[in-house]
Amino acid sequence: MSVTVLVLVEAVNDYLPILEQQGYTLILAPTPAARAAAIAEHAERIDAVLTRGPLGFRGDEMAALPHLKIICVIGAGYEHVDLAAARAHGLVVSNGAGVNAPSVADHAMALLLALVRDIPRADASVRRGEWAKITRPSLQGKRLGILGLGAVGMAIARRAGGFDMAVSYHNRRPRQDVSYEYRESPLALAAGCDFLIVATPGGAQTRSMIDAAALQALGPQGFVVNIARASVTDSAALLQALEQGLIAGAALDVFDDEPQVPDAFKALTNVVLTPHVAGLSPQASEDTVRMVGRNLEAFFNGQPLLTPVALD
Repeated sequence: MSVTVLVLVEAVNDYLPILEQQGYTLILAPTPAARAAAIAEHAERIDAVLTRGPLGFRGDEMAALPHLKIICVIGAGYEHVDLAAARAHGLVVSNGAGVNAPSVADHAMALLLALVRDIPRADASVRRGEWAKITRPSLQGKRLGILGLGAVGMAIARRAGGFDMAVSYHNRRPRQDVSYEYRESPLALAAGCDFLIVATPGGAQTRSMIDAAALQALGPQGFVVNIARASVTDSAALLQALEQGLIAGAALDVFDDEPQVPDAFKALTNVVLTPHVAGLSPQASEDTVRMVGRNLEAFFNGQPLLTPVALD
């Protein structure tokens, strides 16, 4: 069976030959203009769509593709895929849950270390010949709160053990397979930790979980790291907390309107910023594409998806 995949993502191009070697025909459309043109020109050919959470896939686009059967999402998040429309059109959706967790967890810890130890300003000091000595906190003995103890959150928690940090977490429900302390709400999590890492999926259910009250509870010695989705934090409240010293600092890999980053965040010295690269590594990109291939193979052979997304 010949299967044509509309590819909307741009970060895994080096590994797309994996799908071509499996026999899939790819139509690359990494920009909004190319996306619209590809849907208009190749509507009768497209059987599958490959996207990622921030890019999503809309209901009107699904309606324009009469032979579309499956939407594959790279990464765990699928917040801008219209799941109700997918269900209405009889489609199935898969994601890459857990595939890039090691890379994301590594980046989360790198951001935490850079933020708490103030590595960017120390580096800049040396380059300017100033040799500024700044006393900064260590991670040992600190309390780490993780919002979302899925594959990424678990990988972060394991790494935190190497720094002798006490880990607590908040999830939709407590996990029975871990010994970490469960907190009943994001507010309680923030109140009981020194460092807060946001690792929960985006979407309506998690929007602004970290709000002004949670940031106030984290306190003036607290740091927050977000490697999940910007929507999980109230960006206006976060900016105000940083400007007013209500928290000590923040490290952000995700933003509300990527790739646009508010100048107000760039102007702050207590912020570390990276361009949504936490999930990117050669191994993660290859594994992600291989997972897409396995889901496509399973679906078109009448077998269950490896990583299905519930549409109800």
